Amino acid sequence: MAIRHLGYVQIDTINVIERCHHHILWTRIPDYRRKHLHQAQSVDKRVFEYWTHALSYVPAEDLRFFLPAMRRHRDAPKDWFGTVTPEELRKVLTRIRDDGPLTIRDIEDDVLVDKDHPWASRKPSKRALQRAFYTGDLTISARSGMLKTYELTARHFGWTKPPRPATARQVTDYLVGRALRSQGLVSLDSICHLEPRRKPEVRAAIEARVGAGRLLPVTIEGCAKIEHWAEPQAIDDLPHRPEEAVHLLSPFDPLVIQRKRLRLFFGYEHRFEAYVPRDKRLLGYFALPVLLGDEIVAAIDLKADREKGALLVQQWSWVGKGSPVHKAPIEEALDRFAAFQLQAPD
Repeated sequence: MAIRHLGYVQIDTINVIERCHHHILWTRIPDYRRKHLHQAQSVDKRVFEYWTHALSYVPAEDLRFFLPAMRRHRDAPKDWFGTVTPEELRKVLTRIRDDGPLTIRDIEDDVLVDKDHPWASRKPSKRALQRAFYTGDLTISARSGMLKTYELTARHFGWTKPPRPATARQVTDYLVGRALRSQGLVSLDSICHLEPRRKPEVRAAIEARVGAGRLLPVTIEGCAKIEHWAEPQAIDDLPHRPEEAVHLLSPFDPLVIQRKRLRLFFGYEHRFEAYVPRDKRLLGYFALPVLLGDEIVAAIDLKADREKGALLVQQWSWVGKGSPVHKAPIEEALDRFAAFQLQAPD
């Protein structure tokens, strides 16, 4: 499945076009529909939500590699959850155990408080639900937009006993293997994206694989100082020339989110400008990098006008080797993207 191949698919709240988790999957699966992700999460239970570098969909088969992080959250909750009392935590867990899955909207007996953060809720129960999610007591069993349904993790997955948590070494091997599967050609930075503290243990795992002949060092022309590795079969399977397909990439796509890697392989440095003041934007509020073959040739800022049933091009910027000669195939891709954006709800 696509999520297993990618390792994880990031979730984001921005809804100026289709949310990024659906966008990322549609890029890989042309006939993808939103209901497919609901099926995987809520019916087949083949994916679950948890934190990677951000909140993401992760294959359920990988859950045991996240159990140590859940245990750390239980033993030392972050400051954000420090105000959650044992009584508040017990209250939400008991209610879900007795009454079944619920959303924050189902809780109507909270004494409302003032928000202390833009993304906070006036309902104290929300923070209790989030804490129980991070400790693994609750999982998100369904999602409608950004509205989450919480369920007891053991009941959702039908566990008689939870899986055995992975050891620290197994987690490291998992991170290396996940990166190799999703990226093909890896570096310490690409494996340890936003987790530089892991680099010593990851390097040791890489050296063990090199010593066993399972990884080969790879030198990238013009970038010999940055070490890269690949599996032998991946080098043999490299295509000589990619097909000239057009892909409109999400800013949160795995190919884009690692900015250094993107710049190294494509000579393009993407700017995510949703939080940049309007007068300082160069590419637009939610610009999508456009991959044509093996070149990023444009960045197009799009907005879905759902009332009028139209996909609006707010700004079109040529980048790299991009020029008007590439406009026709990109416009065809935009037509396909518009059909996906504006499809009727499942």
